[in-house]
Amino acid sequence: MNIDTEHLHHWMRAIRNSKDPMRTMDAFWRGQIASKEWLINELNRVRAYTVDHPSVDIHGGWVGVLASMLFQTNLYLKNIRSVDIDPECESIANDMNQIELEQGRFRAVTADMCTLRSDADIVINTSCEHITQDQYDLWLAGLPQNSLIILQSNNYKIPEHVRTADTIEGFKTQSSLSHILYAGELELPLYKRFMIIGHK
Repeated sequence: MNIDTEHLHHWMRAIRNSKDPMRTMDAFWRGQIASKEWLINELNRVRAYTVDHPSVDIHGGWVGVLASMLFQTNLYLKNIRSVDIDPECESIANDMNQIELEQGRFRAVTADMCTLRSDADIVINTSCEHITQDQYDLWLAGLPQNSLIILQSNNYKIPEHVRTADTIEGFKTQSSLSHILYAGELELPLYKRFMIIGHK
């Protein structure tokens, strides 16, 4: 995928305007970007399983980098809502996606994804390691039956990762999806990233 210079300008502005620029830049670590590129590539391969011009919810959307990268693909997305429980993320994500915000195609929301209901055609959760199994089950129960669901987790053991997976098979068990279109892992310098795409 290509990042155009106008979007890059908004990325830099979002970093500069954030309260903690160094923390915001954590979203651009090599492993973070590689994981997002991987997601986009695999979504491209299975997009026949969703509607044309789909709406997207990103739960655990952080500072909005994934949303911006998705907008710069040929997926022709209708809109994206980026949800994160951290209130610091909302303004950064809006700055990061300023072009689409002005077009009415992007919105950042401060909310708990575990209790927020969604009606999006595609629901993405790249933060599965940050919620307990009970929280995940509650989150999954609130998703539409026909949504395409994209999940990522990892085996990186740090205190804020409360539900890691050791293998892709273990992640499948945690995820409880009945129809899996894709499952794989990405070897990164510090950990393995797991991804599943499918339906409830």
